[in-house]
Amino acid sequence: MTTKTTYLGPRLRRLRRDLGLTQAQMATDLEISPSYIALLERNQRPVTADLLLRLVRTYGLDMAELASDEGPELAARLRQMLRDPLFADIDLPPLEVADVAANFPGIAEAMLRLHAAAQQDRLALADRVADGWAPAGQWAGNGGRAVDDPVADVRRFLGQRRNHFPLLDDAGEALAGQVAGNGGLEAHLQKQYGLKVRYLPPDVLMGSIRRYDRHHEQVLIVDSLNHCSRRFQLAVQLANLACRADLDALVDEGGFRTESGRRLARRTLAGYAAAAMLMPYAAFARAVEARAYDIEALSRLFGTSFEQTAHRLTTLQKPGQERVPFFFIRVDPAGNVSKRLDGAGFPFARHGGGCPLWSVHGLFRTPGVIVTQWIELPDGQRFFSVGRTVSAGGGAFEQPRVERAIALGCAAEDARHLVYARHNPDPGPGRGTPIGLSCRLCHRADCTARALPPLGRALLSDELHRDRVPYSLADE
Repeated sequence: MTTKTTYLGPRLRRLRRDLGLTQAQMATDLEISPSYIALLERNQRPVTADLLLRLVRTYGLDMAELASDEGPELAARLRQMLRDPLFADIDLPPLEVADVAANFPGIAEAMLRLHAAAQQDRLALADRVADGWAPAGQWAGNGGRAVDDPVADVRRFLGQRRNHFPLLDDAGEALAGQVAGNGGLEAHLQKQYGLKVRYLPPDVLMGSIRRYDRHHEQVLIVDSLNHCSRRFQLAVQLANLACRADLDALVDEGGFRTESGRRLARRTLAGYAAAAMLMPYAAFARAVEARAYDIEALSRLFGTSFEQTAHRLTTLQKPGQERVPFFFIRVDPAGNVSKRLDGAGFPFARHGGGCPLWSVHGLFRTPGVIVTQWIELPDGQRFFSVGRTVSAGGGAFEQPRVERAIALGCAAEDARHLVYARHNPDPGPGRGTPIGLSCRLCHRADCTARALPPLGRALLSDELHRDRVPYSLADE
């Protein structure tokens, strides 16, 4: 039968210091040598049962509390902390983590507290960055401090141009003719660039969905993509090869403050060129009129996905061939906006959550079903919204799938051109769903869905009654 060896070094040291004793004084109390106390505190000697009893009797301690082993719990907390990506490049063997927890519990606890404080600071910084603040040394404009946000930079770039790039529309249309003449995208890449297209399993591509292998002169595409996504990825690769000068020129015009912004903009523009190739402007504009903006019908006609087609509808503003101006938004189930394009004058809020009364946030309850809605802003602007969920990824049983909701919208006066408005006629001013940009910017006093009070409005506090709205607002 084996007995468990008990080491209490750090706890013994902490106990001695809490009692205000030196090692010599504690040794005298326990009738042992000061050197033995030093060995015990360094975990170089185990605590015997006899010594444990002496500690309990001499200092009036609780045996269970003194003998309890906190090492495994502390080690588990430490391991959990060290999973933070911040420490990903450090080799941290489990035995070292256990040793720190067992031999230096004070240091371990200090690390845990520092990490918890750092986490709070990171969250606070994320909130402040969302409000336009940046740490010292980063870009500042208009006399204030603002953050270099590449996503916001690209949104600014697209917004200034209303997501319309005639240069890429013309290039895409020309490429579409060449691709058709060569028998398709794969044949064109082979004939013009000597590139072979190969479809490989996800584990071979190790997380990539497309890879350009210059050395072996091939384009690798993951074989779990559906037909629309395969075509789009091939078109993006072709755009990067054939439109390189145009893409570079447009990015140079953008005035991006960071390399991340430039790269993100270039990727976005390559996607634009790919869409212009798969849905050539003139042919697509004609089909849009003929099909009354029926997104699903257009997607089947051009062999593109629902989202790709909706995205393309926001770009049809070529002079003399303009179509209905649309805005576009894509959100996840948590309400995070991953894509936002404005071609219809919709005043998106830069920060904060969207309005829960807008149907785009409820589309996940009816996956795959098109939902239309007339919406009206506090200033009286009215829009018609068409939304549906879309999915990305998947393709195999163990492949992750991401569900998102997209909404395409236009000004109320343009909705008559849409097939969807025939089944949901315009109810007229004041009869659509009253939404706001975000709770902080919406001053509708009677909104029961409000999550936060609006900026600049005083709250009423009355202990005698409770209104049905979350916040009672004082009059202007």
